[in-house]
Amino acid sequence: MKRFEVYKNIRKRAVIFGLPISLFALMMVSILASLLVIIFSFSFGIIIGVLVFNAGLYVALTRITHNPQLFQTANAFPKIISNKRNSGFNYEQD
Repeated sequence: MKRFEVYKNIRKRAVIFGLPISLFALMMVSILASLLVIIFSFSFGIIIGVLVFNAGLYVALTRITHNPQLFQTANAFPKIISNKRNSGFNYEQD
């Protein structure tokens, strides 16, 4: 009798080939554009270059997916947390 594993990661994002849906769509657009380049090019170097570009893009997108802190520039928390209403005036000396 077959045993089936319980899927417990129901809240995780959907992934295709290790990429979220938006990055997978970007990869597919890149592949379609490279297919057009391959069809209309007659140079072996361009074909190899397009294949290397697509492989590099896939590796870069999977690394970005597994390490999202690479492009995080803003701080997670503000410097001051207060319930006081902000009037917009700065009273300190410059």
